Amino acid sequence: MVKVYSAAESSEVANSVAQYIIKAQDEALSSKEYFDIAISGGSLGKVLKAGLVTNKELGSKIQWSKWRVFFSDERLVPLEHEDSNYGLFNELVLKSLAHEGHEGPTVYTINESLLHDSDTSNDEAIAKEYASFLPKSLDLILLGCGPDGHTASLFPGRKLLKESNVTIATIADSPKPPSRRITFTFPVLQNSKNIAFVAEGEGKAPVLKEIFGPTESGLPCELVNKLQVPVSWFVNDAAVNGVDVSVSKY
Repeated sequence: MVKVYSAAESSEVANSVAQYIIKAQDEALSSKEYFDIAISGGSLGKVLKAGLVTNKELGSKIQWSKWRVFFSDERLVPLEHEDSNYGLFNELVLKSLAHEGHEGPTVYTINESLLHDSDTSNDEAIAKEYASFLPKSLDLILLGCGPDGHTASLFPGRKLLKESNVTIATIADSPKPPSRRITFTFPVLQNSKNIAFVAEGEGKAPVLKEIFGPTESGLPCELVNKLQVPVSWFVNDAAVNGVDVSVSKY
């Protein structure tokens, strides 16, 4: 079942996402040692910083040392590159935690030593190594929604949407730069315990109308909604303006 939670302000969205993450964390840690979470790039880093770092009350409930953080997709660039999803998370969250003296999570990154500027021959090796890090099931995958309906690095109309064996796939020709990436595939999403999207801004309303519309669009985000996994959307009011979907407060 898909649930959509809306709030007027970005700060409210961030706090709702934080509360949702805390619930997922506590459920996971009630039965195992680690909370396994995957995150994507884009504006998600700002949401996590606002809800889990800046908001001290909610942040105090995060057991960072028991987190294992993965990336739902990653650009094949150096970790400190401006396009790196890890780099964004590091800048917005990890450095803030370190500055405040908190023990940070265990973070799984791509093997930077295998990267080459123009030679793609090691890309498959990078993907296979990253796949070896993944647990059998992630407790939570946090995703974004592009204006074209893509999520992670799963783009509309690509054969990769039907991949059923490989868990981490390579991409050499992403329509959105940088062109070389690795990404979770649908088997990883299907095996996760929870999935949540974060989508804000009036610019997201047109694609959300397609994703939640009466006719099938085949967009990647819509395909995620159809998985046999609990899916939650955290949006602001502007993003669902004119979208025919039932919303509630988290």
